Amino acid sequence: GGGGEPLEEKLALRPTSETIIGHMYSQWIQSYRDLPVLINQWANVFRWEKRTMPFLRTSEFLWQEGHTAHATEEEARQETMQMLEIYREVVEQELAIPVWKGQKTPSERFAGAVDTYSIEAMMKDGKAVQAGTSHYLGDKFARGFEIKFLDRDNQFKYVHTTSWGTSTRLIGSMIMVHGDDRGLVLPPRMAPTQVIMIPVGPMKLREKVMEAFDPLFDEIKAAGVRVRADLREETPGWKFNEWEMRGVPLRLELGPRDVENGQVILARRDTGEKVTVSLEGIAQTVVQLLEEIQQNMFQKALAFRDENSHLGIDTLEQLTAHIAKSESENKTSGWVLAGWCGDDACESKIKEETKFTSRNIPFEPPVQKKACICCGKESQHSVWFGRAY
Repeated sequence: GGGGEPLEEKLALRPTSETIIGHMYSQWIQSYRDLPVLINQWANVFRWEKRTMPFLRTSEFLWQEGHTAHATEEEARQETMQMLEIYREVVEQELAIPVWKGQKTPSERFAGAVDTYSIEAMMKDGKAVQAGTSHYLGDKFARGFEIKFLDRDNQFKYVHTTSWGTSTRLIGSMIMVHGDDRGLVLPPRMAPTQVIMIPVGPMKLREKVMEAFDPLFDEIKAAGVRVRADLREETPGWKFNEWEMRGVPLRLELGPRDVENGQVILARRDTGEKVTVSLEGIAQTVVQLLEEIQQNMFQKALAFRDENSHLGIDTLEQLTAHIAKSESENKTSGWVLAGWCGDDACESKIKEETKFTSRNIPFEPPVQKKACICCGKESQHSVWFGRAY
């Protein structure tokens, strides 16, 4: 029903496509020669969300979901890890967001998965966003959907499957990691417009400026830069604000004096600094500066994350005190790397008392924790805990 009313026609809304894909794989796969099957689709899915949030928690979202079937566990696990690494690469290199790669605890695992892996990112408020997941499903779905194949040894066997996805949440993450009080700050590799060109100075001298402006635009565009010119009637100040709010990485200003001196002014969105550079070799200067901005944005986000990642909290009392102190000082409590004995009860207790949930068990933790933060027993894992979206 919708809003309590029964619907005239029944609708099936999918949260994810394992069941549809599983059903089809059982019909498509007969022999080892059919394997592996590697399918990715871009689709919309639905989730029941009590409280929605733009980009990060929406009832409907767009995503890509991959579903693969393999002859062996080894091959399927390799696929699972390969996709997690591709996600890390895209998020770190393109979106300039540092992430921790790791394994989810059993309580946070995808229903029906043998193992779930994730990349976790820290937002500007210290909360975590799960930025991508990759699941090794074993032969559980194969058994559920009867996905069998005749192997080389003439034996019927179940396939090993994986699934993995990232969604429009990544846009929300990009906004929240880099944005500031003046608006969006977009990493150059993601920005639809990388450079906004704005002519400045009195209108009576505009014609002279435009004689230099147009070839300059062409030169920068020819270098493969996504450049736009704002030639609207508005004042330069209004335009500066507008494009800052839209997060354009680089602003280029050209006025009559600049034309005379053979120079332009470049203003960076990430640091706010303005530099005067020569018109000679301007395209190369712009390309290098965009790369510098990309790297700087990543480093800045990394520094913020590390500053708010706490490695020296060893007991639940210390964690509770840390959270209370952070809140009283109006600061973020960030994330905590905690030892965990592996017992679900300890994980639940941490969540109950602190609202901190396990983010993941990082493959390469900055330190190895010796004792469980909850019960004090020997730690089996070093786990990132934090509040999450």
